[in-house]
Amino acid sequence: MYNLILSLMVVVCVLLIIVVAMQPSKTNAANLTGGAEQLFGKQKARGFEAFLIRVTVVLGTIFMLLAFALAYISSK
Repeated sequence: MYNLILSLMVVVCVLLIIVVAMQPSKTNAANLTGGAEQLFGKQKARGFEAFLIRVTVVLGTIFMLLAFALAYISSK
């Protein structure tokens, strides 16, 4: 059981790294303007970017659950 959960965790980790690397960069000239672009230019993600955000949240949640399961199993 431990090896199965550990293998799943490795797969989830690799997928999480890939999904995070695929997300577009959100940096802009806000560093020079004091961050006004972040305040006034905030728009909801749509399309593929929204899909990547959802996948990141799901994979992060699965990662946390697997980490808790591994901690519980290894403490026995």
